[in-house]
This record gives sequence, C-alpha cells and structure tokens, in this order.
Amino acid sequence: MTGTLLFIVGPPAVGKMTVGEQIAARTSLRLFHNHMAIEPVLRFFPFGSPPFGRLVDGFRRDLIEEVAASDLPGLIFTLVWAFDLPEDEVAVDGFAEPFRRRGGRVLFLELEASQEERLQRNRGVSRLAEKPSKRDVAFSERNLLELDQQYRLGSGGRFDDRTDYLRIDNTRRSPADVADMTITHFGIAAQPGSPGCQTQD
Repeated sequence: MTGTLLFIVGPPAVGKMTVGEQIAARTSLRLFHNHMAIEPVLRFFPFGSPPFGRLVDGFRRDLIEEVAASDLPGLIFTLVWAFDLPEDEVAVDGFAEPFRRRGGRVLFLELEASQEERLQRNRGVSRLAEKPSKRDVAFSERNLLELDQQYRLGSGGRFDDRTDYLRIDNTRRSPADVADMTITHFGIAAQPGSPGCQTQD
C-alpha cells in the first residue's frame, strides 16, 4: 500500500495544527504536528541544543519512515519552513523521501495569515493545550516576531505552478473551510461519515 504524506507549512501560529486536525477528521490520514516531537524533548534538553536537534529530528524521521512502510493510509506533518534556508528544503525532501521511494503521494499545503491574526491565534486555547512551551505567551510572541524578521516563512508563490502544492491565505477562512478546500483540491479520499463527506443513496 502506498500512502500520502501531506505537509502543512507556514509561519508560527498560522493554524497548521488546527487545519491538520480538521483534515484528519475528514480523511484517514493521521496528524503528526511538529510539537509532538518537540515538547517531550524540551523536558530534558533546551531548544536548539545538539541533543535536542538529534532527538527531535530522529523521532520525526523514524515515525515518517514507519508510517510510509506501514499499511496506514498516510500522514499529515506540520512544520515551519524557512524558504530562504537551503537546509530547510533539504530537510523537507528528506522527510518526503520514504513516501516517494515507495511510490507514495507527497503533497504540500502552505498557509498564510496576517501577523496581527497570528498574534491572536498564538493565544488560542487549543494551541496552548497542545504546546506547553507556548504557554509563556510573552516569550512566544517575541519569538514569532523575531522569526518573521529573520526568515522568509512564505514561498511567495514560488511553487504555485506545481500540482502537488496549494497555497491558501487563511486569515479570514475557518479551519474547516481550509480543510475542505485542501481535500477537494488534491482529491484526498474522505472518510465515510466524516464532516463534509457527502454520501449518496
């Protein structure tokens, strides 16, 4: 069985996890949001330290490899992609490789939203519940602003001509709407009985 790997990329607090949850609820894909790897390691090693990097990267790669090799239908993987860093593109290609090697489908959803909107979402209940390291809101807001200044966190339309890539400004769109748009655009099979799944007698 060849599965699907759907990357959801975009800057911090753009809504990657929330959209991923909506897509997972409508399909058979499982959600692996970035902080599932980050939060456990932060209990032992500081962000950016060599052990932190090795453990987080190793867990991501091992999980993606195992899902790609399994009978699972696929995975939704969220991450922040700095498009001006060549090493980030290399990392994304590395994450995709286990699916590509097996003839699986690799898709990309890029989310964009205004900085003002993202600062509001940074305080969201579900975000803080799933990501304990974001509960120091003052720190996470500073981090959001600094990352916006330091890196190019949007593709700027670089991949808009690719059939495997969809870019959506979700500043004023609900996560459910974005999920439906993504599923329709890529033709991802909906799970029977899921929200937005239309069945006919």
